[in-house]
Amino acid sequence: MGPEMVVFWLIISTLTVFATIYGLRYMANKENMAMIDKGLDPRQRPLRPRPAPFRNLKWGLLLTGAGLGLFIAYFLDNFVLYNVGHVQETWGHHPNGENVPIYFALIAIGGGLGLIVSYRIEKKELLDKEK
Repeated sequence: MGPEMVVFWLIISTLTVFATIYGLRYMANKENMAMIDKGLDPRQRPLRPRPAPFRNLKWGLLLTGAGLGLFIAYFLDNFVLYNVGHVQETWGHHPNGENVPIYFALIAIGGGLGLIVSYRIEKKELLDKEK
């Protein structure tokens, strides 16, 4: 990497840092103006964020679903679809990567199912509180 590339990266990184700082200040100012428009004092912000009781449930179900999806993908890749994506060679078997999309798809499906279960639990809890 020549000296012109170093100068280029220094300029780009400096511009990025200043743009980030400007953007953060701009958004903070917009938030303060919105609070003033609603009749709130921006200096009296709550020190602690509001509790989110179902946040841990949502993350737990999301990661559990993704883990189950990964486990099912591994099981499918190594036992059910073994002859589809693996090539037998003289020194043993080496995967050639044909079954890789199964991993991504089942992680997304498992995570999505975890979020759906979390939504249903939260919805049921809110309906029970209304009664």
